[in-house]
Amino acid sequence: MEINGGAGTGTRPEGSGGAVRRRWRSPRLKWPKRVALALALVLLVPPLAAAVTLRLNYAGDLQDGTRTRGKDAIWLGHAWVDGRKKDADVKAFAEQIRGTGIKDLYVHAGPLEHDGTLPAGRYPRARWFIDAVHREMPGIRVQAWLGDVLANDGPDGLHLDDKTSRDAVVVSAEQILDTGFAGVHFDLEPLLSGDRDYLSLLDDLRTLTRDRKAQLSIAAHQIDPLPAAHSVNAAVTGREKWWSQEFFGQVARRVDQIAVMSYDTWMPREFMYGGYVAHQTELALEVTPESTDLLIGLPFFHEDDLGHHENAETVAAAVRGTRLGLGRTDRDRKRFGVALYVDFAAEDGDWEAYREGWC
Repeated sequence: MEINGGAGTGTRPEGSGGAVRRRWRSPRLKWPKRVALALALVLLVPPLAAAVTLRLNYAGDLQDGTRTRGKDAIWLGHAWVDGRKKDADVKAFAEQIRGTGIKDLYVHAGPLEHDGTLPAGRYPRARWFIDAVHREMPGIRVQAWLGDVLANDGPDGLHLDDKTSRDAVVVSAEQILDTGFAGVHFDLEPLLSGDRDYLSLLDDLRTLTRDRKAQLSIAAHQIDPLPAAHSVNAAVTGREKWWSQEFFGQVARRVDQIAVMSYDTWMPREFMYGGYVAHQTELALEVTPESTDLLIGLPFFHEDDLGHHENAETVAAAVRGTRLGLGRTDRDRKRFGVALYVDFAAEDGDWEAYREGWC
């Protein structure tokens, strides 16, 4: 067959594959080739190895007994305490969670001011909501979700290294408990692994909540998927995404509930995300005392950007990963559940996947 004007020999003409291969074998390319190979190994092998590992972590049979223990929670938006929601909304929500494992409602009552204070005008209808929940959903606890941006990336934000600010946060917690909340749930970000000022704040808050017989819960960063990953990421990007497993355990021992924000993981494929959640579940179970409720976050929201791919980070994948991690590590753990983030962004399919896979 004639190729590119050849003489019918069936061979490629000079300047095609044969010449390219001879040039590639040239001694002058010895070191460039080694550099190219090294780059290929650095860029391709770790991601491929990670993908294979996550695929294996997502495989396997789900074990009996790895379903809800009635310790689940959901984050609720600010509309429930600022006057936008009405009695009919509470009744509809009560019907929606009927038959699930939801025990705690984290309703947004903040944010805190950067000095740690909490203006009472932020939650004018909190007492109404608490009473409505007690009426329509007996046995369900309502906790105040408070948060703020921490001054780790710049001058603006809450300074945990300032004792005056930490003391103000404790006063704000006492103030919100006076409203009738059964507990207080803190989400302070970005929180660096090993932050001793945060641990000091938790110690002070725990003294308060124990005296008040109230719950203390927190939203936690993910755990290093590899040892010291948070340090490497900080060196490369200037930011920290993960906590060390040791620090996670130190936090877990100081609270009644710890909810892992196991979303916004950068995972591009569903099996990778599910395998990642399984690994996070295992790591968290290893260091969370049995006296603390451990909750794994489910993505009840839909975004598509670098950090969160909605086709990958599905509720179904998160539930399967949670059940796999629980079954492999501590199937009989009683104080364990999932936390749904967040009510105002959830779709019917999210609720269905939660009910079918977990409840």
